[in-house]
Amino acid sequence: MFHRWCACKVPWESPSNACASRLHPAHSLDITTAPCHTDRTMPSTPPDEILSLLARDARISAEKIATLTGREPGEVRARIADYERDGIIKRYKTIIDWERAGVERVFAFIDVKVLPARDVGFDGVAERIYRWPEVHSVWLVSGGSDLRVVVEGRDMRELGRFVAEKLSTIDGVTGTDTHFLLRRYKEDQDVFAEAEEDPRLVVTP
Repeated sequence: MFHRWCACKVPWESPSNACASRLHPAHSLDITTAPCHTDRTMPSTPPDEILSLLARDARISAEKIATLTGREPGEVRARIADYERDGIIKRYKTIIDWERAGVERVFAFIDVKVLPARDVGFDGVAERIYRWPEVHSVWLVSGGSDLRVVVEGRDMRELGRFVAEKLSTIDGVTGTDTHFLLRRYKEDQDVFAEAEEDPRLVVTP
């Protein structure tokens, strides 16, 4: 007999939450007799080679993808068109080292605690947050907070105003914890930190 926590992020007080009724932390539970309804074995689908190559380099040509995957260029173009139409490919973007370009941009990761609303859960608050143009990303996460938000501003003061005047005033937001980005080492598989030469002399035997 032991505790079991559900990772479904559904509020405990919701009457529709089957996990909450069985897995409230105030009770012990044998998971062999009452498994969490989120415990499903999801089929594992290997990533499509075309998507993997485009994710790594959005400028790669259909001809090169065809060579690397053993397909015909026409088939590759058709698959890409299907992915774009179906919304699987959202857009093509470029990763830029803004610091090297001389453009000052300040980013912050904000952990947000939310009191989910009935019938909409966390979605209502998340939707209000992601509509602001300064917001880059919004994720529902496990752990001590509920949402993780990435925002951009011209300086820390501007980001502070965003938290105080916009984010904190949303109904359902009960707390925030802001972490400013100090240095970018790696992003989307691209390394930003340059390797520094070892100042120590090389000693040969």
